[in-house]
Amino acid sequence: MYHSKFTGSKLNAFKNKLFVLLLGLVAPLTWVAPLGAQEVPATAPVVGANRTEIYFPHLQEKRIGLVANGTSVLLKQDGTMVHLADSLISSGFKLIRVFTPEHGFRGLADAGEELSDSVDPKTGLPLVSLYGSNRKPKPDQLQDLDLVIFDLQDLGVRFYTYIATLQLVMEACAEAGVPILLLDRPNPNADMVDGPVMEPEHASFLGMNPIPLAYGMTLGEYATLINEEGWLGEGKKADLTVVEVSNYQRIIPYQLPVPPSPNIPNTQAAMLYPSLGLFEGTRINAGRGTAMQFQCFGAPLLDAEFFPFQYTPEPRLGAKDPKHKSEICYGRDLSQITPPRELHLEWLLEAYAHHKDHTSFFLTSGFTKHAGTAVLQQQIEAGLSIAEIKAGWQPDLDKFQKIREKYLRYP
Repeated sequence: MYHSKFTGSKLNAFKNKLFVLLLGLVAPLTWVAPLGAQEVPATAPVVGANRTEIYFPHLQEKRIGLVANGTSVLLKQDGTMVHLADSLISSGFKLIRVFTPEHGFRGLADAGEELSDSVDPKTGLPLVSLYGSNRKPKPDQLQDLDLVIFDLQDLGVRFYTYIATLQLVMEACAEAGVPILLLDRPNPNADMVDGPVMEPEHASFLGMNPIPLAYGMTLGEYATLINEEGWLGEGKKADLTVVEVSNYQRIIPYQLPVPPSPNIPNTQAAMLYPSLGLFEGTRINAGRGTAMQFQCFGAPLLDAEFFPFQYTPEPRLGAKDPKHKSEICYGRDLSQITPPRELHLEWLLEAYAHHKDHTSFFLTSGFTKHAGTAVLQQQIEAGLSIAEIKAGWQPDLDKFQKIREKYLRYP
């Protein structure tokens, strides 16, 4: 197993109140947990960002770039949170600029919304968007840096774009000779390895490597895999250091302290995302435009008798123009279920079977990009069973598991 150079009750009801608190033009970089938050148990995982005793000594006199968003926080014992950028500045380190992924520095932008470079109103730091006209740091944005720190909360799903940003940052840093310090965080889906493995001909920002839809690794583990398996291409290899999470076991459920993006408001949504995310490539709404993002699904053309649950998507923070805006959607409420710990295809197959227009169900190329293969759509249209579909992707899963095993850091 690869070793890094540096060894080493539920916080819910965030939703819109938290995102308003984070609003870019007025919010400071220091946040306080919502009312009712409990003290952090001594046995809780300690994320890499919190392990300042390990990495702070190595930041002296370095010019630092930071890849961060609203999840890049240090969680104090009393439940309050301090943003990593704030922590670095207050500790006297030379933070030069911040690189921001999809959804922006404050995590407020819609999915797919391209963002321009800007300036943080509180700190005056330049914010370089990696989800706009450019998605990879440019050489001139790295040439005055001695180190890039990477700290984002991932969900362990191939089409959640933070891993694409990670790979392009690693590639740029390898080319520029700038080391990367990755502060690891638990993956709420770390126990799930399932779904079709991406085929090279369908590579995109929604999937750059031959990994399954749910790949069961933390960012620290996955970054090491990218580096050691040569996935940066042309013999490139990043100078990568991972600060590991302590007190962490991948089978223990992890409660997210901060929503990782506007439409993943809580841990329930994060754990349902691997299964419901495939609806993004269909005519089905997965709760965007409601307070139950990725905790329900529905559409106007679903059979109301089979799907009696109703909701109406409306514009809201993080969903300015939701699918089926202002239309009554018939579907299913999943907000109270125990999330399955495998890719749950039953909802997708039921939705297809009970949609009134099969010809419009799948979005052109969108579903293939999310699935990473054209085969899944063909299997669904052909009426294959869940068992038959999963049997088809098992050989590729077995191959990936052998690669993945080499880079796991946590029991």
